[in-house]
Amino acid sequence: MMLPDFRDLELYRLPDVKGSYKKHVVMAPYTWFRVGGATTVFRPQDHEDLGQFLLKNSEEVPVTIIGAASNILIRDGGIPGVVIKLGKNFASITFESNSVRIGAALPNGIAARLALKQGYSGLEFLSGIPGTIGGGLRMNAGAHGKEIKDILIEAEVIDSTGNFKVLSLEEMRMSYRHCGVPQDYIFLSGLFKTGKDEPSDIQKRLDEIEARRLESQPITERTGGSTFKNPKGYKAWELIEAAGCRGVSIGGAMVSEKHCNFLVNTGNANATDLENLGNLVQKKVKDSTGIELEWEIKLLGVHKDSKFNRENVKL
Repeated sequence: MMLPDFRDLELYRLPDVKGSYKKHVVMAPYTWFRVGGATTVFRPQDHEDLGQFLLKNSEEVPVTIIGAASNILIRDGGIPGVVIKLGKNFASITFESNSVRIGAALPNGIAARLALKQGYSGLEFLSGIPGTIGGGLRMNAGAHGKEIKDILIEAEVIDSTGNFKVLSLEEMRMSYRHCGVPQDYIFLSGLFKTGKDEPSDIQKRLDEIEARRLESQPITERTGGSTFKNPKGYKAWELIEAAGCRGVSIGGAMVSEKHCNFLVNTGNANATDLENLGNLVQKKVKDSTGIELEWEIKLLGVHKDSKFNRENVKL
């Protein structure tokens, strides 16, 4: 039996909300790669509004949560169902004596700079991670020798039926670029350990991180951050370079000359170009080394002109 095609949301009754729905939103302008098809976007007004939406989603329309869209690749056919985009009411920051609670929608870099102003240290590495706190929690993001799990105390989440929960660090089951929390949980905030330091010393560390990024990464180009996870005992970029992939291109997509674990949209790439290029890099590395690279970038949605139903949609 064929199940519904969730691209045509006019066929379904979405729950009444205090926030807003916007249908047929082309996602390309909102992603760092500047590619991606259309979807329906729900912006909840507050935590209660989000909880009620999830509770009342009796049609079971698929739900995807997107933050800054910095480390994702949205396919050209768009994302079926509803994309939840959290706004300013989910971007609070509260400083306590030796910790800070940060809302999931706050960008990592802004969190690090706000901590600087208060003389709170330990969050500097976040300035080197594109995206938001929620995305960092979902993938245990890391940079410059530190990961989210190194500073996390607990996280506030909401499940697919609207139940709020607080998870300890142990319950998060974090490892390298991985979080063991169910995929249908949405992160609302995180509580993080901090220290205290002179703002001038914190600023110096932030400046050093920014200088290293500018020197080694193509951060001024249309990219999505690190493409592949580092296999145990190896660095992905070294394997990619050894396989002869630096500068390789498909359509408008290219393996960065500056850092070959970054894919770049040179100006006219579509999502298919970027995904095909990533797949080619995987194949070349596997053929030359026997090592299979795993995507760090999250692939979302469906290919253009795909015929799909609930059974073959992978969000």
